[in-house]
Amino acid sequence: MEEGTSKSLGHTGVTRPHTGVTRPAEPCGDGAHGAVPGAECDYDARQWDVREGCEVRQILDRVADKWSLLVIALLDRRTLRFTELRREVDGISQRMLTVTLRQLERDGLVRRTVHAVVPPRVDYELTPLGATLHDTIQALVTWTEEHQEEIAEARAVYDRRERDQGQRES
Repeated sequence: MEEGTSKSLGHTGVTRPHTGVTRPAEPCGDGAHGAVPGAECDYDARQWDVREGCEVRQILDRVADKWSLLVIALLDRRTLRFTELRREVDGISQRMLTVTLRQLERDGLVRRTVHAVVPPRVDYELTPLGATLHDTIQALVTWTEEHQEEIAEARAVYDRRERDQGQRES
């Protein structure tokens, strides 16, 4: 049995590892993620489920990849054409940008508008849902900017330790 869980009869909550805090368990309901319908399950564990069929994991994989993050950031409060996006996203291929935009559109994060003109014009913009994700991305960028020096120092310490350990083993 994993740390922080209890299978005892009458246990009505989930104890978070390392904190000892117990909160009510949430029903899994429909048997998703291999759960028994009507059974209680730990939401925190399910949200990071690595199984291929996990919706949360699929969504996280989509919105957290570098191309999606860049596209969402670029579309904040503006509409861009495909060629403008391609020019702005350094290093992305035309095919990868097409795939990324289609996936974001499918997930309801980006709206694609085709204008009936010659030559055809296609614009991309964030949907209201995509705009809410942009706020989350901005918070992550802000955190990164605020802590980049600490991270750089931690990396330097780690690299020195690894280098020194490698020299001792030689």
